[in-house]
Amino acid sequence: MLAAPPLNTRLDPVPGDGGMPVIGYMLDYIRNPLALFRSRWDKYGEVSWATMAGQKWVIVLGPDACQEVLQNKDKAFVNSDGWSKLIGPFFHGGLMLLDSEEHLRHRRIMQQAFTNDRLKKSVTALNPVVATDLKEWTEGDAFRAYPALKALTLDVATTIFMGGAEGSDDAEIARVNDSFVACVQAATSIVRYRLPGTRWKKGIDGRRTLDEFFRRYLPARRATETDDLFSTLCHIESDAGQRFSDDEVVDHMIFLLMAAHDTSTITLSTMMQYLGQHPEWRERCRAESIALGTDSPTLAQLDELESVDLVMKECLRLVSPTPVVARRAVEDTTIRGRFVPAGTFASVAPHFTHHMPEYWPQPEMFDPNRFAADRREDKVHRYAWEPFGGGVHKCIGMFFAGAEIKTIMHHLLLTFDWTVDPAYVAPLDFTSLPFPTDGQPVRLRRI
Repeated sequence: MLAAPPLNTRLDPVPGDGGMPVIGYMLDYIRNPLALFRSRWDKYGEVSWATMAGQKWVIVLGPDACQEVLQNKDKAFVNSDGWSKLIGPFFHGGLMLLDSEEHLRHRRIMQQAFTNDRLKKSVTALNPVVATDLKEWTEGDAFRAYPALKALTLDVATTIFMGGAEGSDDAEIARVNDSFVACVQAATSIVRYRLPGTRWKKGIDGRRTLDEFFRRYLPARRATETDDLFSTLCHIESDAGQRFSDDEVVDHMIFLLMAAHDTSTITLSTMMQYLGQHPEWRERCRAESIALGTDSPTLAQLDELESVDLVMKECLRLVSPTPVVARRAVEDTTIRGRFVPAGTFASVAPHFTHHMPEYWPQPEMFDPNRFAADRREDKVHRYAWEPFGGGVHKCIGMFFAGAEIKTIMHHLLLTFDWTVDPAYVAPLDFTSLPFPTDGQPVRLRRI
């Protein structure tokens, strides 16, 4: 049980149950988070507590409850303590793990790296990288789209964010990719000690690999200012003249590269699945790409890909790249009238909101027109669609992510045709960020 509310209040306690000893509901979440959340919603409503890997968490469901926590008007919740419980040893210092004045200082500096002018340059640099990588893709009846897209988005990230990885061979880049995966998957470790063979130890080792990798390139990026994000973080400063230290640059690069390629990968993979299963949408998107008349679209031209944008938004709804976000109460507070004592961890679940029939008619159906101007189902509630979070911690790279995804999809549509069995359902693993365990097979043909 969570602590009861003070006797002199009329607040209700948070209901809930612990589940299985020690592991609680962790395995239920990994297998099927939507089923777990729906059962909690049906039994307890918007707010309940459950045990996850030995720790009690308040599960926050539905747009009203999510809005209260994410907007955080009474400043009772912090990001740092929440996320640090899961990924602190692996992504410490990342913007998502900072709060208050420290978060504001870092965000003000980092915003200089995500201006519209820099975004335009990033899109220009994106096109040749994507075109070159897609030349290596091979046709097949069971082409594994997810690992191919993950390799592509990591290549994009190292090129756009790092300015390339000179001196690194394919084997080292593969180790870097494996290290990112290890760090992310360590978040749901039940055994949280550096024991051989555990996800936790693999995560700790992965963080060390990433740290060594970025520190090797740091002196060159400090020495010369270029347009890549790594160099930009080494040189930019806020209006007050504040700059990042070496440790801060490395911390931000590790977190940003993880966020930039992991989340984009699952969205692109989901888009390939549904476009492969819905040829009418695939051809509608392809027609818009052909109409641009270029294989190197500008940022402004990407805005003309209206159907691709609708599909992207629908796929962000169907498979949220970040299914839950973590917070911790640093003082006594409430969520929807329920008493939440200081020290409580909270798991806010936008992925559940995205599948609520109360807000999304036939929520499991692929229907990009939900986001069309004449429907805008996402506007029924301010927090009905929240793939990038909300409040002061809303994703700083959301516009880059949208541009990256649309650029890659534009190239895919001009280069390949693909189909997916209409009955196919991706076997998603939610050990951390979602990914298809079968690699997301598609029938791929070069145009």
